[in-house]
Amino acid sequence: MTPVFEEWIDAFVGTRSRYLSIDLATGEVHCSVADLGVRAARQALAGAGVDAAHLDMIVMATSMPDRLLPTTAGEIADRLGAGPVPVHQLQSGCTGAVQALDLAYQALLAGAARTVLVVGGDVCAKHVDLRLDYSRLPPAEMVNAVLFGDGAGAVVLGSGGDFPDAPVLHRVLLELTGLNRPPAQIVEWFGPGDADPAKPAVWEDFKAVQEYVPVIAEEILADLLDSQGWTASDVDYLLPPQLSGQMTAAITKRLGMPAAVEVSCVADTGNTANALPFTQLQMILPELASGDRLVAISVESSKWIRAGFVLEKP
Repeated sequence: MTPVFEEWIDAFVGTRSRYLSIDLATGEVHCSVADLGVRAARQALAGAGVDAAHLDMIVMATSMPDRLLPTTAGEIADRLGAGPVPVHQLQSGCTGAVQALDLAYQALLAGAARTVLVVGGDVCAKHVDLRLDYSRLPPAEMVNAVLFGDGAGAVVLGSGGDFPDAPVLHRVLLELTGLNRPPAQIVEWFGPGDADPAKPAVWEDFKAVQEYVPVIAEEILADLLDSQGWTASDVDYLLPPQLSGQMTAAITKRLGMPAAVEVSCVADTGNTANALPFTQLQMILPELASGDRLVAISVESSKWIRAGFVLEKP
């Protein structure tokens, strides 16, 4: 990249570094979503002291699975050695991880499962065309080349007294809020019969994201606090949306929670979509003390979804 382009990334996006599954210099593919998901899942299982064979359910969220079939979730379950359990794959963008948490949470509440593995991951580098000069592309296409990174994360959810020292998941918020509102991000999926080289694979209306995401984030925070009967000063840790370094900083400032410690990673990892909430949790869970309260917020601009969750350390 040219120095001017690097300065543009720093000033407009705020991404200092990121991890990619593809070597941009050679095009060599180093890992898939399944590779990253298995690695994250094994780490989560080890941390929870759970064997994959004892899981009751596996839920995965991704916006960019390795293949349409077989599912990436199925591949991960196979490689983990999971038993004959329900395996779900949800295809969604930045709120997919929360959607997966919600499905696991509802299964636990209903008594349909006691131990659930939730995985979120994306490999966005597959949409990077090394032949293009991205500094000359329209902003709606160029921003995606510098905004996203690749990664995966995972968490184990349990019910009852199986994990007495683990944080308690009080609530998961998930609502479609995009009725009659155009999508601000589109990721196409081309097959041999409908390939269109003139059509961009990834498109984003970043101005719409800048306009609406901070407002939606405020709505999510108010909803989560109200549902718990908390005030802003009751929250110890805030996990804000991880769109980009610059956007996250602006959103956090607007949320106005100076007493809460911000837990952000996007400036160092890039926007890894469905991996982000789990990366944030990995950063802060070891630091939680008894009585600590945490609020996480996620916004999806592809069809405008509000999402978030609330944790408290017993």
